[in-house]
Amino acid sequence: MNRKNILITGGAGFIGSNLTHKLIGKGYNVTVLDNLSTQIHGDNALLTSPLYLSIKDKVSFIKGTVTSKEDWQTAIKGQDIIVHFAAETGTGQSMYEIQKYVDVNINGTAIMLDILANSTHNVKKIILASSRSIYGEGKYLSKEFGPVYPKHRISNDMDMGDFEVKFQDSSFLKLVGTDEESKIHPSSVYGITKQNQEQMIMTVCPTLGISPVALRYQNVYGPGQSLKNPYTGILSIFSTQIKNGNTLNIFEDGKETRDFVFIDDVVDATILGIERAEADNKVYNVGTGVPIDVLTVAKSLILNYNISVPIVITGNYRLGDIRHNYADITKIKIELGFQPKVNFNTGIKYFTEWVNTQDIEEDNYTYSINEMKEKGLFK
Repeated sequence: MNRKNILITGGAGFIGSNLTHKLIGKGYNVTVLDNLSTQIHGDNALLTSPLYLSIKDKVSFIKGTVTSKEDWQTAIKGQDIIVHFAAETGTGQSMYEIQKYVDVNINGTAIMLDILANSTHNVKKIILASSRSIYGEGKYLSKEFGPVYPKHRISNDMDMGDFEVKFQDSSFLKLVGTDEESKIHPSSVYGITKQNQEQMIMTVCPTLGISPVALRYQNVYGPGQSLKNPYTGILSIFSTQIKNGNTLNIFEDGKETRDFVFIDDVVDATILGIERAEADNKVYNVGTGVPIDVLTVAKSLILNYNISVPIVITGNYRLGDIRHNYADITKIKIELGFQPKVNFNTGIKYFTEWVNTQDIEEDNYTYSINEMKEKGLFK
């Protein structure tokens, strides 16, 4: 393709920095707009953030924010493609920092589109980092009703230790992969903002002659992800706890599942979205199509670190958390030729080997839990 100038917002983050390295290797000119959030990069990011330091000499770097029209105007100049990663991403945190999540995720995207709609530019394609969170609970097959999409679980059931989802008078629900045509019913403010971002780019971009692509990432993990952020990333949170010799407190009954997709596969899928015309004006799930329960995650990490810490299944839960969701990736396989290459066991090995090379971070997870308790979101 001829379009070689790419802007990556949030390009100093976990996915963004990995994508940056791959694109530079393919001959792209990369500009990064990033605010170097302390929650992700720690204090003194310009001097100490490994993710930022790994890209700073390879890109045109703009320290700024997507909530600033001036920063957007500077960043968009001369760009052919925008990959929009910059966002606030904590599901639980989004339930009590609502204005912040709306300002960054929704308003930040609106500012970008407003500039593109009202100025001269070269942008022809936008890739949006969307999220599986827009689905809320996953897709199920009911014995009586066929495909169904259960509503959010209620506190009364979970207080009694009943964590599974329910649907009307269905006698049996079977979890299946959530495809792109599944019902959109997010259960968190974060999910709502991602839904809104998708709707905006898919609606506005075609009117501007810009091709939108939305990639609904599942739970992305791998070497380089932030070990400092206590609000998101279960593998990082558990790893920090294990490295500190602390007990792993497993929410609910430990049987809740997610689709964990390795960073290299996510980067490959994103590049397919950038380079393949078949992706234009479409949305795709990006995952493995394999559900992994939280208790398996905890045991796998302990095994790979060879550090014995207690596992306690607490029955605690967070309001807004879903029970199950994994991706049906048939569409991206058929249309773009995507095939995840790294299975969970191999990915965990790569991840833990990398963590073993890092300094042990302070375990701040209790602080984040106490915040949610104060807001009435943790039971």
